[in-house]
Amino acid sequence: MLLMRRYGDSMTQVPTRQASVAMRGLGKTAILLALAAVGASLAAGVALAQAPDQAEASAPKPIEFAPGVLTTIDPAPQNEEMFSGPRPLVEVPIAIEGLEYDPKLNPKAATVFQRAKTVTLRRTIWNLELSFKPLRMIYVDIPQPSGKMQRKLVWYMVYRVRNMGNHIKPKPVVETVDRESAAEPDLVHTTYEAEKTNEVEMFGRTTTDLRFFPHFVLASSEYDKEYLDRVIPAALAPIRDREFPGREVDLKNSLTISGMPLPVSDPASNVDHSVWGVVTWVDVDPRIDYYKVFVQGLTNAYQFEDAEGGFKKGDAPGTGRRFTKKTLQLNFWRPGDTVDPHEEEIRYGCRIDADPAEQQAIFAEYGVDKPLDHVWLYR
Repeated sequence: MLLMRRYGDSMTQVPTRQASVAMRGLGKTAILLALAAVGASLAAGVALAQAPDQAEASAPKPIEFAPGVLTTIDPAPQNEEMFSGPRPLVEVPIAIEGLEYDPKLNPKAATVFQRAKTVTLRRTIWNLELSFKPLRMIYVDIPQPSGKMQRKLVWYMVYRVRNMGNHIKPKPVVETVDRESAAEPDLVHTTYEAEKTNEVEMFGRTTTDLRFFPHFVLASSEYDKEYLDRVIPAALAPIRDREFPGREVDLKNSLTISGMPLPVSDPASNVDHSVWGVVTWVDVDPRIDYYKVFVQGLTNAYQFEDAEGGFKKGDAPGTGRRFTKKTLQLNFWRPGDTVDPHEEEIRYGCRIDADPAEQQAIFAEYGVDKPLDHVWLYR
């Protein structure tokens, strides 16, 4: 309550005691609210300042292993992979009539018929880096069509793929030679050199992201057997728990890994966009001593040959053409027997023997002429 009192010529409102107590209470409340607001602002500022550090701390880091656990294969792109030829385009003179004629103004070598005899096809070559852990075995209960579970020995290999960039593409280098006579056109000579790039054509668009469409084959020349990788969902969790204990690793199989984009990784800047996968095989013949694992999908490099008379008029373009893809061959051997096969028996590389004749026979199993752990070939 307020009382009206006279002070000189003026009337002043003077609070009563109850009003004074209430006002002092309101003043304390305002002070507390102001302090709370200041505290909230300081807390928010600290939280914002710590957010980048916390985000950086929670970001996934590259998985590190002891030396010798992970084997990395250099993609090793070659400049000759960027072109095919000079070679004839067999479809052109057969499918298109009337191309052979004698021009009046230009040389005959400039006609489509003659130019189709020596064509060079050029392209950009991309590569993926493959790293893998030792080839191992695990027993897994696999569901059968009958609804029952069957315990099988599964051969598997855990691997990592990364897009390291630095792909190669043909860069034209044009050299012009001036003629002495101004009436004659200048001579133009074009050569090509390799240029590094991170951009490639993928699915009809230019991108820096690659995809891995794997094709694994476990083969043996010893018994003339080949095993395609088999997707076994029941084996994925046991393998992940065994290979990455205590880690949250998104391990992909040969189907799901193809859906993962692979941006460019830069280990120097701690930028890692690698993807982990596993390939599995079952019912492998235990008698086999020498193994080869063929891996396709790590590059788009290829070669092709046209069979003599393979293309005829009316055929679709490419009929009779045989393509081979650049393939990585990993060599393994197992000095065991058919009884109780164990993963510790598996070795990476070629076996070395003191007997020269036996050594040559071992090399023949891998298709090499010297000890090689891996080799790039076309298959």
